[in-house]
Amino acid sequence: LKPLAPSPALADVIGSKPASRPDIIKKVWDYIKKQGLQDSKNRRMINADNKLKALFGGRSQVSMFDLAKIISANVK
Repeated sequence: LKPLAPSPALADVIGSKPASRPDIIKKVWDYIKKQGLQDSKNRRMINADNKLKALFGGRSQVSMFDLAKIISANVK
């Protein structure tokens, strides 16, 4: 799997080292779980802290199904 370079907003969450797409998604989920950002009522929604808000384009909440699309837009 080809290593991808994260954008500055994504690098704030997972670090700046290039990683494969599955590793990037795993690191983002690890961050979400560690920070307790999964919505308690609707587990499919992710609440954004300051770092994730920059990654999510200013939105305060996104669906877990949008996460792959957001990550794809933030790697080179």
